[in-house]
Amino acid sequence: MSGVNRVILLGRLTRDPELKEAKGLSIANFSIATSKEWKNEAGEKQEKAEFHNCVAFKKTAELVGKYLTKGRQVYIEGELQTRSWDDEKTGVKKYKTEIIANNIQFVGDNKQANAETMPNEKSSTSAPPNINASDEIPF
Repeated sequence: MSGVNRVILLGRLTRDPELKEAKGLSIANFSIATSKEWKNEAGEKQEKAEFHNCVAFKKTAELVGKYLTKGRQVYIEGELQTRSWDDEKTGVKKYKTEIIANNIQFVGDNKQANAETMPNEKSSTSAPPNINASDEIPF
């Protein structure tokens, strides 16, 4: 029996994406923050933020690096992946869980992102309204 590994997030980038190449493969690393609000027993508003490491590959990575900036709100569909490695300095095994982003959609407008250099999707045809790369995952 197979399982399901699907993640859906709506949040804001916490930093500009880092775009790099490894063995001819474009990789974009970025993180987003999501938040949850509720009222405690006293009726006071509470909020908790979660931070999610995300990675995109190939053309999706290139588009992420080109169009996304810190503060930009995005909708992401993807899957969880945990990788491990041995720390070179300490020899300790380390782990990192990331969202492999397969579908990325821009949400809101550029004013919300406070990014003066971002193209406006409503007035510019150069910014794609969404990035779907379900056939680009390199594994």
